[in-house]
Amino acid sequence: MLVLMSDYLQYQILGSTRDDAVGEAFDKVARMLGLQYPGGPEISRLADGNSTAFKFARPMLNSKDFDFSFSGLKTEVLYTLRDINKSKYTTSLASDVAASFQQAAVDALITKTIKAAAKYQPSTLLLTGGVAANRQLRQQLTTAAKQISTPLRISPLNLCGDNATMIALAAHLAHSKNRTTHWSAIDSHARLNLEDFSV
Repeated sequence: MLVLMSDYLQYQILGSTRDDAVGEAFDKVARMLGLQYPGGPEISRLADGNSTAFKFARPMLNSKDFDFSFSGLKTEVLYTLRDINKSKYTTSLASDVAASFQQAAVDALITKTIKAAAKYQPSTLLLTGGVAANRQLRQQLTTAAKQISTPLRISPLNLCGDNATMIALAAHLAHSKNRTTHWSAIDSHARLNLEDFSV
């Protein structure tokens, strides 16, 4: 998801996935490769092969919006693995598949992020969430941000998968704006839209 945050609790969603989230795509591709869950760290560990070995598509790279799509990329990996002769399937080949998939996903994320930054001119870029733990994404977005002279802040690795930390910070900010209520009146809602929190 690409979100423009003009201030705490002021969010505008610029783009999001139309199907699989990128983390979900990493999980599913990892399962195809026989790796454990969660798939992101497993793919990252395996992906030391040739990232150009397989010419996977960069989904929606040239669309005029800031949306993402990873379902087709995931399916392309599935068909590629299906078509590889089992007798030729080696750890080296799996490493090439992982590296090629990872680079395709990272290219899509970075390209859309940099396009959004060029249009909206944010003072800072933030990379957060589970996929922020991906080493290639961290390194390549750092390089891209330097090229457009925009400061980049990346969540520490030990916080990238911790939803509790993110929820606690959101609650703290909401409380600071007098938007909280007594804990006994709180109800759960699994599908809240981020923009519903905007003040």
